[in-house]
Amino acid sequence: MLNNVKVLDLSRVLAGPLCTMMLGDMGADVIKVERPDGGDETRGWGPPFDPDGESAYYLSINRNKLGAALDLDSTSDRTVLEALLADADVVVENFRPGVLAKRGLDAEWVRARHPRIVWCTIAGFADEPNRPGYDYVVQAESGWMSVTGEVGGAPMKHGIALADVLAGKDATIAVLGALVSRSVTGEGRTVTVSLEESAEAALVNVAQNALVSGAAPKRWGNAHANLVPYQLFDTADRPMVIAVGNDGQWSACVRAMELEQLAADAELATNAGRLAHRARVVEAMSARVRERPAAVWRERLDAVGVPCGVVRSVLEVLESSGASAVTGMPMAVPGALRRRPPRLGEHTALIRQSGWDAFTEAGDSGL
Repeated sequence: MLNNVKVLDLSRVLAGPLCTMMLGDMGADVIKVERPDGGDETRGWGPPFDPDGESAYYLSINRNKLGAALDLDSTSDRTVLEALLADADVVVENFRPGVLAKRGLDAEWVRARHPRIVWCTIAGFADEPNRPGYDYVVQAESGWMSVTGEVGGAPMKHGIALADVLAGKDATIAVLGALVSRSVTGEGRTVTVSLEESAEAALVNVAQNALVSGAAPKRWGNAHANLVPYQLFDTADRPMVIAVGNDGQWSACVRAMELEQLAADAELATNAGRLAHRARVVEAMSARVRERPAAVWRERLDAVGVPCGVVRSVLEVLESSGASAVTGMPMAVPGALRRRPPRLGEHTALIRQSGWDAFTEAGDSGL
């Protein structure tokens, strides 16, 4: 899909490398540029490390790229970088403000000379660009932690660096939109994505509940603010989720579970009524669910179209996912797996010699 699109990856850590990996998955030629003294800091974020000494964190977000180690303060390395910029379609970077400008390599300077470039900056905070933007901090300040955790418990972060992941995906969308625009106008553009704005936008219905009601959202643990029953239940052998999304599913659910008293209760026929009687509904369902193993309930509820699922461990997910210890999880977008994540400076000599033609010479056999 993105064949012949050249992406210069000047980013590090998670959001930027995830963005460029997704572009690479979709066929773009991606060159990851790192500083020679250590490279992307996620290379040291371990253990675990693989047998070659690469951190699992780094491996998870850097496939389908060639790698060059360049010193931006070196005249010869800057010459290499400028040659790459001259033919690049996209630049993705997450430097602190002023770092590139001090070296004459900021978006304004580059796009003045190469107006077709799509330049994507990923920042931590939209209005405080000098402030370091780490996922955990953004989860705290975006409101996420105030609505995550057990009822009455302490604020809790998400188990995944989800603010980084969302920002990386938002950056990918922004780049693709800018490339479509360029195909019409012939001009690139500068786009900026921040972890803060991506996280705040992800509040969606939680934010809208507050806007409409005027009340501060609270933590619901494994339940839902707007739907009942829509939560975690303990079966006879393992936890599972039952997620009733409409009144028809409710009727099917209680009949499949042989809860005739609930099925006959007119007060519970609508979601609003079930919200008003949340405790009674949950108590009755919890007692029934504990009577049988999760597989029984999954079979019964699947048969009548009620959304449900057992809580699987990450190892259980990996068993059936086709994931690789070298190239990470399967792609979330249509594409092809062509190259393992590059070692630090692995293709520097080739890129110095051939620039973007390095992809032709390296081929797609880097697995």
